[in-house]
Amino acid sequence: MSGSVPENTLPATSAAPVHDSAAPPAFAIGGDVRDPGASIRPFRVETNDEALADLRRRILATNFPDRETVEDATQGVQLGVIGKLAAYWATDYDWRRCEARLNALPQYLTEIDGLDIHFIHVRSPHPDALPLIVTHGWPGSIVEQLKIIGPLTDPPAHGGSAADAFDIVIPSMPGYGYSARPTGTGWDPPRIARAWTTLMRRLGYDRFVAQGGDWGALVTETMGVQRPPELVAIHTNMPSAVPPEIWQALPSHTPPPGLSADELFAFERLDFFFTHGLAYAQEMGSRPQTLYGIADSPIGLAAWFLDHDLKSYELIARVFDGENEGLTRDDVLDNITVTWLTNTAISAARLYWENKTVFFQPLGVEIPVAISAFRDELYQCPRSWAERTYSRLLHYSRHDVGCHFAAWEQPALLSADLWAAFRPLR
Repeated sequence: MSGSVPENTLPATSAAPVHDSAAPPAFAIGGDVRDPGASIRPFRVETNDEALADLRRRILATNFPDRETVEDATQGVQLGVIGKLAAYWATDYDWRRCEARLNALPQYLTEIDGLDIHFIHVRSPHPDALPLIVTHGWPGSIVEQLKIIGPLTDPPAHGGSAADAFDIVIPSMPGYGYSARPTGTGWDPPRIARAWTTLMRRLGYDRFVAQGGDWGALVTETMGVQRPPELVAIHTNMPSAVPPEIWQALPSHTPPPGLSADELFAFERLDFFFTHGLAYAQEMGSRPQTLYGIADSPIGLAAWFLDHDLKSYELIARVFDGENEGLTRDDVLDNITVTWLTNTAISAARLYWENKTVFFQPLGVEIPVAISAFRDELYQCPRSWAERTYSRLLHYSRHDVGCHFAAWEQPALLSADLWAAFRPLR
């Protein structure tokens, strides 16, 4: 791409990162674009060597602070954890492996509502596959969903039945990864939800289901509220199902009487999250543009991403200690590196500023809903709350393992849940 083209006219992948104005773009659109006027264009990730060299230089030049003055993570991401991450990122991590993995998948760009949207689209080899759109969250990207593509599109290769196969569509949210960065306001979850319906219609699907966690959960439930005629059901691993008496009790930190063991566990997790776990969301919700440091420092970005929720942070800390977990060091760094190389740290953060919906508060979804409740999610939704919230509860699974990033960390469990949840609709 010519450097004379205004940055705002290009997809995020072509223009970013502009950490050095003299450096060439990190990414370019690839693929055989036979019809430049086509509404859907092939896409490839193409990273230049200068961008990767600059990333390593910045990691090695990090000005680290003193060690925390406590023995736990109550002051934030610990120096020992981020030091191990930095050492691996600068010396042993191989971005080209992730790039090749992405480019082995069919990727595309299409303009929706004035913005180029990037997406992966994998059709199942099995007949009558059910179309499924899956939405990632923050701090995330389409990297989070890569592990479920195989099990969902080809269940027999993963211990399932061909009758449970899906065609899968995984878009990058506006301002995230390879989708373009909005240049104006208004890209909130309802607008994203409408864009996803447009995308599925553009792909020729007149019947589909949707799934998401984190922001993806809110976008997916919002699709359920909007009720496009093609959407027959949704699945979420972070449901908006907290009852009103729980909301009323949370400020006092005292659970209402009569809660079951599952409900009390959920209350305690919610109380902890709203008391100790909202610093990142509060800053991005009020002053996202102030976070210049995460756009200028790879280690600043990594620390910001790791400080999402305590259970996920503890899991990632164990990973960098060499323990075998659902995530690997490469998984963690693939996700961070996508954001770094596309310079989307701030544009992604603005979604918190745009959002006007309260997380976990029931939205009034009336179409069929399926839920996977993982133990160490921000809160593990009890079946009783799910049944109260969703009048058409299609499926409920409760798991004794798993953190916030279900598709990333527990792909086998989530895939099996999706097979089972949508089986009655085929």
